Amino acid sequence: MLAYILRRLLLIIPTLFGILIINFIIVQAAPGGPVEQMIAKLEGFEGATSRIAGGGAEVSVAGSNYRGAQGLDPALIAEIERMYGFDKSAPERLWIMVKNYAQLDFGDSFFRDAKVIDLIAEKLPVSISLGLWSTLIMYLVSIPLGIAKAVRHGSHFDVWTSSAIIVGYAIPAFLFAILLIVLFAGGSYFDWFPLRGLTSNNFEELSATGKILDYFWHLVLPITALVIGNFATMTLLTKNSFLDEINKQYVVTAKAKGLSRPRVLYGHVFRNAMLLVIAGFPSAFIGMKFIWVSLLTPSTSSATVS
Repeated sequence: MLAYILRRLLLIIPTLFGILIINFIIVQAAPGGPVEQMIAKLEGFEGATSRIAGGGAEVSVAGSNYRGAQGLDPALIAEIERMYGFDKSAPERLWIMVKNYAQLDFGDSFFRDAKVIDLIAEKLPVSISLGLWSTLIMYLVSIPLGIAKAVRHGSHFDVWTSSAIIVGYAIPAFLFAILLIVLFAGGSYFDWFPLRGLTSNNFEELSATGKILDYFWHLVLPITALVIGNFATMTLLTKNSFLDEINKQYVVTAKAKGLSRPRVLYGHVFRNAMLLVIAGFPSAFIGMKFIWVSLLTPSTSSATVS
């Protein structure tokens, strides 16, 4: 078992490296990169002046491969390329990016004018709170509901709960979040929950119990929006896993020995049926709003291109 776990952990390294390479290639091949965006900004503010100075004619930069570089000094284009790291070859940029990432140096954000690692540290408490509690609640709701649906397969309870979770799954999370804001965050009806932040302004003045309540009070709406559309898959997976195990021979043998229904269900079926469900826990936790990784995309960080 220990060797298996070690092999799985070691597979993280080539997998992560492959993701970085694919991400790098896609960003390099996609049009409208950071240099083009900077040129577009400069043209938006300075293009009119340069065209007027030139008598209305647009002057192209000799040898420039960038669309929209008319009227700009070639030295300025070269400086923009150097700032974004495009004065180096693609393999060299890839090597520098991987080396910087290995040193946890993610560069600076060109949009926020701050170090990416500082932005990650700033947003990490929110991301961990959302990911942790959303995943925990999703499992606490989905597993008992899935077991109940499997035991009552084909009943009115199974049909109605299936309809409810399918409707919840069909509603986009962002749309449901907007609905919650309108209804409960002072949008148009009730002002019961805060709209932003993890804590209130007077958090330090509250008692220990008050701090805990205030913390969860701020998490009610975002966690509800996340969970409502994500527990459907887990519920149906739990139900189908239990149905598959219930029909196996060892369950029939256990019933024939006179074991009670709860003993068969939770003493034998539960352990086997949960293997498939628990196997998806890491991906579910990461997928539930661990979105801080998006800060490391090449469009926001200088470390990915220089």
